[in-house]
Amino acid sequence: MSETADHAQAVDSSAGTAEPVLRVSALGKRYSPQGHAALAGVTFDVEDGELLALVGPSGCGKTTLLRLLCGLMLPSEGTVLLHGRPVVRPPREVALVFQDYSRSLFPWLTVLRNVMFPLRRGHSRAWKIERAEAVLREMGLHGVARKFPWELSGGMQQRVAIARALVSRPEILLLDEPFASVDALTRAELQDVLLRVHRDIEGRRVTIVHVTHDIDEAVYLADRVLVLSPGPGRVAGSVEVGLPRPRIQTATRSSTRFLEVRNAIHEVISTQQRNTITATSNEE
Repeated sequence: MSETADHAQAVDSSAGTAEPVLRVSALGKRYSPQGHAALAGVTFDVEDGELLALVGPSGCGKTTLLRLLCGLMLPSEGTVLLHGRPVVRPPREVALVFQDYSRSLFPWLTVLRNVMFPLRRGHSRAWKIERAEAVLREMGLHGVARKFPWELSGGMQQRVAIARALVSRPEILLLDEPFASVDALTRAELQDVLLRVHRDIEGRRVTIVHVTHDIDEAVYLADRVLVLSPGPGRVAGSVEVGLPRPRIQTATRSSTRFLEVRNAIHEVISTQQRNTITATSNEE
């Protein structure tokens, strides 16, 4: 087994010397006391400014994990800590972007008003408009501020959803397969938008946790890829990507390192599949 694949078998929970932004410890989730476990014993850290990708098969609990990270639901076991504080409700520092942008945007509001929506009371309307327009410019959407979401393409609607998440200046951005519903060319464009958001949105690096079923996308975007096992979801491996930034679609994806990391992730997944088949056979 290669050195990269060996590394993939170990979950790195202490990559940085500073306290992590998010610390997930022995996290488990059941939707009823006697029900099937969606997650079991999930443990990992997210470092400040890290772009962490989560991959795994359907039903492994990726979306459930994101909802636990942002306090939309509470765990059955274990803890989620944000700067050392338990997450028991949605914190102001965290924003979540869903996969289905067409349902997350308000069709009766203009793009500008959709983006302004999360801004809290206490600021003037002029300030809110200025803030929303600034984020729209950063996302390449300034020219559509007065349009309605249904007048835009799917890719532009997802940009609006990301802009709305960024308008309140979150410290952490959680993304639940945000590019799954767009075509391949738009997907590549949005991937590069996300890299720009991560790198220099308003001169700071945003911490991002990105759920995707696309392994190549995970490698292209992330600093580290966390692989979840089939349900109940557990951490099967943590793979450091180690690709230089900035990343360029063609050059990055054709590099030797990209192929090594992609193969290492596939190896973790294949090992999990073999273990699952063996365990099922033994039960029978």
